[in-house]
Amino acid sequence: MTLSNPEPVRSEPINILVVDDVPENLVAMRALLQADGVQVLCAASGAQALELLLVHEVAVALLDVQMPEMDGFSLAELMRGAARSREVPIIFLTASPNDPKRAFKGYEAGAVDFLHKPIEPHVILSKTNVFVQLFQQRQLLKERAESLERALKLNETMMAVLTHDLRTPLSAMLLCAEKLALQLPGDERVQRTLSQLETSGWRMARMVEQLLDFSRIRSGGFQIEPQTIDLTQVLLGAIDEVKRVHANADIAFEAGNPLSVKADPDRLTQVMINLVGNAVIHGKEGSVRIVLESATQGAVVVRVSNPGHISEELLPRLFEPFKGAFHASQGLGLGLFIADQFVKAHGGTLSATNDNGQVHLEARFEKIS
Repeated sequence: MTLSNPEPVRSEPINILVVDDVPENLVAMRALLQADGVQVLCAASGAQALELLLVHEVAVALLDVQMPEMDGFSLAELMRGAARSREVPIIFLTASPNDPKRAFKGYEAGAVDFLHKPIEPHVILSKTNVFVQLFQQRQLLKERAESLERALKLNETMMAVLTHDLRTPLSAMLLCAEKLALQLPGDERVQRTLSQLETSGWRMARMVEQLLDFSRIRSGGFQIEPQTIDLTQVLLGAIDEVKRVHANADIAFEAGNPLSVKADPDRLTQVMINLVGNAVIHGKEGSVRIVLESATQGAVVVRVSNPGHISEELLPRLFEPFKGAFHASQGLGLGLFIADQFVKAHGGTLSATNDNGQVHLEARFEKIS
């Protein structure tokens, strides 16, 4: 029986570490275990073994128990104490009589097996081969994960560049639509067409901004610049922005005294636009109601409500990215994800609940004086 060769997926061989103070044993183990794609690293002492472990990754270590200066148990403890060698499987080899206490000590030191000399070649080959194959599988998974991560980063970079470059022609299109609307005020059909063009353009502009924000969040490039702002004014601006696209939306806003929070005005405005816009788009017929109020423990709460019901299956995943269908009338499914991330960045919380035929989205922020 010979050690089966690993699949040819690595340019470097898979290493097996053998530690024994008897040179003849090292020669015999090298002859037995060496194979194509497998390299046997031999150490005559625990110190030499530790040096090799600093340089090489090892699939499995075969340690002789009885060695001068540093025995196999001590070496195993040192290996378990180092991050690089902590997960290396250890098989102890010993010429001592079978002693349950000694075997227990070996397993306590981190061994996966404890073999007594003389050892049958096919036994050590089969056991070693298992760990070589496991090591190879872990390496394959690691390489595939790294490849996938590189592909994801490339896709995110391409998306960021593309969406950034789309803003210029999109802005030009919207400006042209506004200019034509002013120049041709008497033609009702033209005005209707231009209104539809402008509405679609603004919807597209929001999608572009959402993709850019999504890319910033995923890449870690997202930052906030907090300052003292009045939430009432932020909400009024968000409502105006939503009505610019949904002119017929029925939105009711209730607010008491001005309430201040420390937040990034642009990001918080976007949160409110996403919450109100989501309620207008996904709510059933009826008005969208927005309430701004002080809450317990010095917090400020913004509650956006609309008629409807969120399925119990979707409710726990409502703030995940791309949860919605990729459809022009529904957007990209990024609005609530971005709102949730922006609220968290401000130290707040965003939640969703169903209550008597109403859907409530509630953002809670810490109040400041």
